[in-house]
Amino acid sequence: MTGHATDQSASGAPTFAHLLAMSDGHGLFEHALLDMPRRDHGYCVDDVSRALVVLLRESERTAELDRLVSTCLRFLEAAVDVDGQVHNRMAAGGEWTDDAGLGDWWGRALRALGAASVELPTASDRSRARIAFHRAASSRSPHGRAMAFATLGAADVLGADPDDLSARALLRDGVASIAVPSDPRWPWPEPRLRYANAALPEALLAGGAAMDDPRIVARGLAMLRFLVDVETRDGHLSVTGVSGRSPAQRSVQFDQQPIEVAAIADACARAFALTADPSWRDGVAAAWAWFTGDNDALTPMIDLESGAGFDGLEAGGRNENQGAESTLAALGTYQQAARLGVLERVAP
Repeated sequence: MTGHATDQSASGAPTFAHLLAMSDGHGLFEHALLDMPRRDHGYCVDDVSRALVVLLRESERTAELDRLVSTCLRFLEAAVDVDGQVHNRMAAGGEWTDDAGLGDWWGRALRALGAASVELPTASDRSRARIAFHRAASSRSPHGRAMAFATLGAADVLGADPDDLSARALLRDGVASIAVPSDPRWPWPEPRLRYANAALPEALLAGGAAMDDPRIVARGLAMLRFLVDVETRDGHLSVTGVSGRSPAQRSVQFDQQPIEVAAIADACARAFALTADPSWRDGVAAAWAWFTGDNDALTPMIDLESGAGFDGLEAGGRNENQGAESTLAALGTYQQAARLGVLERVAP
C-alpha cells in the first residue's frame, strides 16, 4: 500500500520496534518479507555495522537496545579474522557462510568499530572495539566505498586518540584512495554515480578535518555540493537509481534506494558541523523529507509507528519489504534531522 506525503507527520519520532523484531541473539536479519524477517537469509556484517552506528547515536537506549548493541559488538569481533579480512555472511544458526574478504563490509565494520571504540559506555567494551578495529585496520581494500567507510571509522578513533598510528595510516590511505576528478564538467572521482555516493565526500570531510587540511575539506564540500545538485529535482531529492547514473543521465530514476538518501544526510550533517553553512542543514532536511513523502513518487518510505523503512522507491510507489538496510537508513536519517532541528521542512 502506498500513500501520499500528507499521510504521515514529519515530526513524529519513529520507534525501534521493527529493528528489534529483525534481531535475535546472533545478530540482525538482513532481509524481510513485508515486515517479517527472512531468517533463512541470515545476517550480514554490512547491516550489523550500520545498526551499531545508529544505536550508538541514541543517548537514551532501552535495555533491549543495549542488548542489541552488545550483540552487534560480539558479531563484529567474531567477523574480523587475524589477518584483518572480515566475514560478511552468517547463517541463522550462527555459522559463517563465506570466506573473509575486503568488500564494503570490511569498511563498514571499521566504521562501526571506530565509533564503538569511542562511544560505548564502558572502558572494557571500548577496548574490545579498539582491538577489533586495529585488527581490521591492518588490511586495505581495493574498493573505493570500503575505504571511504573505513576512513570514517578511523576519523572517529583519531578524534578520541590523535596518537593512534594505525587509525592515522588508514585515514591517510582512505583519503588518498579517492581520486581527484579530472573533468570539470563531471567533478566526481568515478565515471558514474553508483550507491551510497555521499560516503566519498564525507570521507574527505572527515579525513581533511582529522589531518587539519582545509584543501581536502574543500574537495569534499565541492564533491558533496555537486552530488546534492545532481540528485535534487523540483525542490526535493531525486536520487540515483539502482542502475547508477552517468553524466548524460539527468532524468528521474527508479528504484531509488534509502541507503543513498541516508548517506546524503550523514555527509550534509558533517558538512554543517564543519562549516555552519545552513545550506547543509537544508540537505539533511531534504533527506528526511524524502522518507516522509517529499520524493518523486509522493510516497512515505518509513512507517513511523514501527520505525521500519521500505526497501525501494518505485515509479508507482514503494517496495513493501522492510529490510534491515532500509530501516537503518530511515532511522539514521531521522536521527540526523532531529539533532539539527530540521524535522519539518516547509515545502517550496
